Amino acid sequence: TPETQGVPIVFELEGFYVPPGFGPFLFFLALFAYLVVLLGNGVVAFVIVMDKNLHRPMFVMVCHLLVCDLLGATAVLPHLMMHFLMGQKKIAYIPAIAQAFFMHTYGVAVQTILGAMAYDRYIAVCEPLRYHAIMTSARLHSCCALAWLIALLLIAVLFSSHMNVPLCGQTIQHIYCSNRGILNLACIPTPINNIYGQCTASILTGIFFIIAFSYIRILHASLRRGRTDSGIRSKAFQTCASHLVVYVLYEIASLTIIVSYRFPLLSQNIKKFLSILYIIIPPAINPIIYGLASKDLRVKVFISDGKQVLS
Repeated sequence: TPETQGVPIVFELEGFYVPPGFGPFLFFLALFAYLVVLLGNGVVAFVIVMDKNLHRPMFVMVCHLLVCDLLGATAVLPHLMMHFLMGQKKIAYIPAIAQAFFMHTYGVAVQTILGAMAYDRYIAVCEPLRYHAIMTSARLHSCCALAWLIALLLIAVLFSSHMNVPLCGQTIQHIYCSNRGILNLACIPTPINNIYGQCTASILTGIFFIIAFSYIRILHASLRRGRTDSGIRSKAFQTCASHLVVYVLYEIASLTIIVSYRFPLLSQNIKKFLSILYIIIPPAINPIIYGLASKDLRVKVFISDGKQVLS
């Protein structure tokens, strides 16, 4: 663990400006948001895991995405609640690195999992007769494992490149820890980390183009086949619409954060609030989107809830 004059580093997060008396209200607001994410994603993921009829590629990948959402929310919201309730801004080095690691893993894993989902839908719509031969159980689990492995490796290498970088400050100017927030405190330049960060961004851009290409091909195939059978077109749109909506939701949340930092006059509290929405809005809405889009999943969730009430 890096130390300053023999004393283990304890960071201080800048956090939100909380007006006097508003702490408890903001605590309950953050708690409510966390419970919505926890219950919504947890219930749907539990139903998918427990019901063998839902062990199909689409639902298995949805389950991985929901777990990813839980990872992102859990990395930040509990500490944020303590900040609101007790004014706690300090965070030790290891928890800070862990929070930053899991936040970045969440951000990358969302993209890789959505990429795997786009591949699955591409095969389902463009190669329907060969779908079950291509998307076998082994291929499915390999795709999911690869999505997580890419995210974990990219972020592990990113963080390993600055573990021994000397730090000359302790105040992270954000509400949660991040790679850039920690490196802003470095006593020396970190060009290797910057170059690697650009490479990671390029990989994510490549995944974006793969996803875009997949859905363009899906749209083209649906329109072509829909000329002779409107039922095929409707089914294809219904199958892919939920995935596309979720992907657009994540991209809007990401772009909102990026664009907000282009406006220096914008309040810091607003910028921080927008960055928090990235781990609240998509994870809170995802279970609803997939529940509404999939009749099978919707029925299973309601049946599961009904059994809990009757038991």
